[in-house]
Amino acid sequence: MKIGLLFVGQGAQYTGMGKELYDNSPKAKEIMELAGDEVKAWCFEGTKEMLRQTHITQPCIYTVTMAAYEALLEGIKNRDSKIWDSIDIVGLAGFSLGEYAALTASGSITDIQKGMEIVTNRGNWMNQAGLGADGEPRGGMVAAFGERQAILDCVAAVKDGEILQGVNFNSPVQTVVAGEKSALERFKVEAKSRKMKAIPLSVGTAFHSEMMAPAAEKLQNYLKTCDLKAPSYKLYSDVTALDLMADLSEADRADESKVNEYIAEMMGKQAMSPVCWQDIIENMVHDGVECVIEIGPGAALCGMVKKINEGLLTLHVEDMESLNHTIDTLAEHINA
Repeated sequence: MKIGLLFVGQGAQYTGMGKELYDNSPKAKEIMELAGDEVKAWCFEGTKEMLRQTHITQPCIYTVTMAAYEALLEGIKNRDSKIWDSIDIVGLAGFSLGEYAALTASGSITDIQKGMEIVTNRGNWMNQAGLGADGEPRGGMVAAFGERQAILDCVAAVKDGEILQGVNFNSPVQTVVAGEKSALERFKVEAKSRKMKAIPLSVGTAFHSEMMAPAAEKLQNYLKTCDLKAPSYKLYSDVTALDLMADLSEADRADESKVNEYIAEMMGKQAMSPVCWQDIIENMVHDGVECVIEIGPGAALCGMVKKINEGLLTLHVEDMESLNHTIDTLAEHINA
């Protein structure tokens, strides 16, 4: 069975995430112990308001996602080695923050603690970039539902010189808009007048917009020191929707320093570029993917996938129920 693995991004957080896996999966527990007591406390006991703070959200979601990934591998191998031998992982993709979990799962980020350090810095820098002179968040994000060009036309109509742009192209009927708070308020009013639904997202600022330029520069310079490796799986880039390594020549891929610099530049760009999610899923289907497994808290990515391609089998792993259901379903399809 040809499978695509999807790793969740910011906005999927909730109080108690990862606790069941921690209690029942030795591998998941190992990952969460590596993250430390503070991150565990945030995941298991953090309030909704606490968990939406960028510098807290990012290390928490990364940790739970990697714990879920390890629990999935452990669960499959413990259940029946035939399942693992019958799976063909065509590629990986991560939604925004989730791209760092994908980089870790593919071996580009070589260990969990390095990944934790990266996403913690990323969260801090993105949080700082999104603050105004008063120390309060100056931006946000809204999920808009309707035809994409109509949403972008609405953005253009109310932008009025402020930061406001389409940043996540999630499905044929959903585009996320990010920008300054006043511009977002104008957008919501205009969207309503055009009979488009617009729902504020539980995030701390305007991710993937030009507001993130200071964070993108810091992140890129820092990642150049992180010894990033070429991914062992095809990894679909949020920025291009194509193989992350597509623009690096074979000769340069053999040079570890050039690989590190290239990935650092791409991931720096990712912080302030739109996420081409619909195109990623369509490219996965083109490459033969029959089933996607969403890994990490929530199941929002599965919902997006169904709006892009109803024929794909969608599974997810965030707790023991979803983990067992995913393994059972894979076993059924493989043994059918």
